Amino acid sequence: MSIKKWLLAGAVLALLIGTVWFDLGQYLSLEMLKRHQASVAAQLLQSPATVILSFSAVYVVVTALSLPGAVILTLAAGAWFGLVLGTIVVSFASTIGATLAMLSARYLLRDWVQKRWGERLGGIQQGLERDGPFYLFSLRLIPVVPFFLLNLVMGLTRMRIPTYFWVSQLGMLAGTVAYVNAGTALGDISQLSDILSPSLWGSFAVLAMLPWGFKRLLAWRQRRQVYGRWAAVKPKTFDRNLIVIGGGAAGLVSAYIAAAVKAKVTLIEANKMGGDCLNYGCVPSKALIKSAKLAHQMQHAAHYGLASSTPQFSFRGVMQRVTDVIKQVAPHDSIERYTALGVDVVEGYATVVNPWTVEIKDKTGQTRTLTTRSIVIAAGAKPLVPALPGLDDVGYLTSDTLWHALSQYADIPKRMVVLGGGPIGCELTQAFARLGSRVTQIEMSPRLLVREDADVSSLVERELRLDGVDVLTAHQAIRCEWQGTEKVIVVSHAGAERAIPFDELICAVGRQARLTGYGLEALGVPTDRTIETDAYLQTIYPNIYAAGDVAGPYQFTHTAAHQAWYATVNALFGDFKRFAADYRVIPWATFVDPEVARVGLNEQSAKALGIPYEVTRFALEDLDRAITDSETKGFIKVLTPPGKDRILGVTIVGAHASDTLAEYVLAMKKGLGLNQILGTIHTYPTMAEANKYVAGEWKRAHAPARLLALLERFHTWRRH
Repeated sequence: MSIKKWLLAGAVLALLIGTVWFDLGQYLSLEMLKRHQASVAAQLLQSPATVILSFSAVYVVVTALSLPGAVILTLAAGAWFGLVLGTIVVSFASTIGATLAMLSARYLLRDWVQKRWGERLGGIQQGLERDGPFYLFSLRLIPVVPFFLLNLVMGLTRMRIPTYFWVSQLGMLAGTVAYVNAGTALGDISQLSDILSPSLWGSFAVLAMLPWGFKRLLAWRQRRQVYGRWAAVKPKTFDRNLIVIGGGAAGLVSAYIAAAVKAKVTLIEANKMGGDCLNYGCVPSKALIKSAKLAHQMQHAAHYGLASSTPQFSFRGVMQRVTDVIKQVAPHDSIERYTALGVDVVEGYATVVNPWTVEIKDKTGQTRTLTTRSIVIAAGAKPLVPALPGLDDVGYLTSDTLWHALSQYADIPKRMVVLGGGPIGCELTQAFARLGSRVTQIEMSPRLLVREDADVSSLVERELRLDGVDVLTAHQAIRCEWQGTEKVIVVSHAGAERAIPFDELICAVGRQARLTGYGLEALGVPTDRTIETDAYLQTIYPNIYAAGDVAGPYQFTHTAAHQAWYATVNALFGDFKRFAADYRVIPWATFVDPEVARVGLNEQSAKALGIPYEVTRFALEDLDRAITDSETKGFIKVLTPPGKDRILGVTIVGAHASDTLAEYVLAMKKGLGLNQILGTIHTYPTMAEANKYVAGEWKRAHAPARLLALLERFHTWRRH
């Protein structure tokens, strides 16, 4: 803290100590008020301005320093100035004092609090951003909420000072009038409890509900406005309780839940059941990674006491296995299964005609319409293709097209280029390199996996290079072109251009939500990179929801399923109870070798948010099971608040990292700390033991040094 802050804090502390030392509270009592009522009345007649200004100054100081006596002063205002003038004086004085208290807290404490409890303060700030002035207004109306505490908390947020001032003045007005009015009948008051009768408490409670009622009124008005142009076409009865558009992860879960609670639900899919994850993403890529890892282990069998060998395989056979794996998983997401569960599955293209009507065009060109109370849009996402000159001329592959295209090859393409250094790009790069292709990976950022910490990126890049990948970070793709009979991509680095020849180019630079083709434009549903939704996954039409990649912000299969629960439950039961989507504990993994898995904060995100942390690290090279499996590359890194065992985030790099992470996901979800993990029995020898060992490292670093010194002296005494 700066010298100015120390001086201000010292002055405030001195005033508080002086108040206690000189017992200034004796002058702010009900007896003292009654005793001096006549003399103050006489002075008010002689010099009203002086009395009012002096009173206001005292009131401001009392409220700014959160001193006891504000209630007495409010009664005094009623007794001395009457109801109207007293209310005006107290209203402005109390608001000025509250604002000064808020500013003091903001100036002196916000940085300190942000460093220690920044992640908790974020929830309050989000509440303010969500509810706006209503949040503060409602709290101001409730007498049981201490005003000084409210001033302190609001000072730690980013609320604008003018907003705080007028909302506080308006919110405190009801209480001010009540107390000032009581002060006008000072003779009838023998103790402060006489003021707050049960009826008055009830009145305050009703007033406290007003902002929320007003908010509901605004929501109702907005609904009237957005539904206004469709009022004439709203059906009196509905064919379905729910229509789900999209048969990927989010859509399947939505349909499953709706059918499980006996709602009449239709699921519409235009392409393949299972969506991107089953057909183009998670399932085929993991099947490919498994084959590539086995080939790599054969090449390095000497690590296991066996003879290393170059694997002999048919690339077409590898791709056929990928296809077979998809076929084996497909029944889980099939039309037959979901029909048996009670879902009406329709193959076709869906268009939302109005908020309650969906037009379905099947593959034969026939159309039909269904009405529904609610709609869940789960249309997913598609690969993002960069606007690179010449890309269409040379041809390219994406995650949607590469599986079919490469299955036509008898042998793996000799030279491959992968555009993108994110999770998908890194996974495909390593897999194809291990299967024998000479792969060049191009990433415009300074490092791979930019969302991960630098030490994670560095380890992954090192492993890719060991697998033979030519990793080009900080390289900008400029154009693609033909040079004779050869396809090349031209990249720029440090001002110099370089042409890289290739046989196949894979674009893995990200994915974009599918936002067109099913009627959002005509309905006027706002979209940016995703469909705009609120905390309940509602669009501007409260009966239309979005879930999965099309809603964002995460593009994971497990988060799509997670969102689907909220969207479906809110769609079916939201008139009675709504649930805000919970994103507090979201795990994700990149399935390179060694795997990278994370939940919560990592170091770079904690620094960006200004959240203080300490790191506890455990290297897998010290883990028995990792040693026996020759899988010692990697580490576990746990972030905790300084001196506390509460888990802020975990990053794991190593074999089976995605599985090992699950214990931390549960711990963070249930509020368990490293002490609880340390006290949990873990099977020996397993990779999961690493979780216990990293907890032990934290415990050792926070051992009570003084207590241990005393114990040492105790045991020494016992030996003698």
